[in-house]
Amino acid sequence: MNAPRVRLRPEIESLQPYRQGKAAALDAFKLSSNENPFDPIPAVLAAIATSSVNRYPDGAAIALRTALAARYGVALENTHVGAGSASILAQLITAAAGVGDEVVYSWRSFEAYPGFVLVAGATSVQIPNTLDGRHDLAAMSAAVTDRTRVVIVCSPNNPTGSIVTAEEFTAFMQSIPSTVLVLLDEAYAEFVTDESAVSGPELLSAYPNLVVLRTFSKAYGLAGLRVGYALGAEYVLDAARASAIPLSVTEPAQRAAIVSLEHEAELLERVAGLSVLRDTIWRDLVDQGWASPQPHGNFIWLPTGELTVWAADVFSEHGIVVRALPPEGLRISIGEHESVDNLLKASQEVVGRLRTSASEATLD
Repeated sequence: MNAPRVRLRPEIESLQPYRQGKAAALDAFKLSSNENPFDPIPAVLAAIATSSVNRYPDGAAIALRTALAARYGVALENTHVGAGSASILAQLITAAAGVGDEVVYSWRSFEAYPGFVLVAGATSVQIPNTLDGRHDLAAMSAAVTDRTRVVIVCSPNNPTGSIVTAEEFTAFMQSIPSTVLVLLDEAYAEFVTDESAVSGPELLSAYPNLVVLRTFSKAYGLAGLRVGYALGAEYVLDAARASAIPLSVTEPAQRAAIVSLEHEAELLERVAGLSVLRDTIWRDLVDQGWASPQPHGNFIWLPTGELTVWAADVFSEHGIVVRALPPEGLRISIGEHESVDNLLKASQEVVGRLRTSASEATLD
């Protein structure tokens, strides 16, 4: 006879866990997780090697936050550090929204947003992207009600790669009540080369209800150490700190992040190279016939629709592991130069099939 089951929240039981990008075989390229393909710089490796692991880290991350405060010209109290920017985003949603409250965001966007909202007990209000994969900021603003507690803006948007311009974001913020928390997720900001794009830190003094989220995972290549940060009003970040898991940012992560800030110019040279490669690949894809939005992160979006699962298999057959997000499309990270030929061969095969399917649908 089976024992009675432990009572769990039914909405949590039905929630699918966050799905990490698929691992790659030894002879394949893993382009499914938006990771930086470069090995850590020697200074980062040295910082990690001298870290203590038998002692708890500084739970307040004072040294790292001091460096961030100096970097952005803000007070220490206006900085917060977490185990990746996603963890801080989850803390802020939990701090601001609960049962009966709503969180507004564009969709499709970062896969973890719906789960964060559900765990907090709040309700997601998903506003469809525009046809070219951008945020529909007017529709997002119109969706704000008395129940709205948080609005999330992701620029560049993961997975479509589109940006929100500074002009668009300023107009958007002016339409949002000051009592609603706006989270600007800028995990890929360092890859942006478009000067019209929004840059959150520059707007903090104008909008006290704005919190900017960034990470060391992408541009700085510290994805395996899990460290990100937020900039915003002290009382809002205090609420995030209150809802955080204590001591979650390890000493190796804190040390590596500090060293990365000290060697930022060297690391951003790598980022610039990846951005050039991204643009080259995107132009080649457009020449193949893809209607792919112009990318601004370290990834490219391919709209493959109902053939998404099949398309991911084609890329896999060519030694390219991608992130399949059915039924909309594929997200492909910018990785090693050696991956490009395989990527373009696979994309040519897939776009040919998409053209054939579209022609057959027209004939029907």
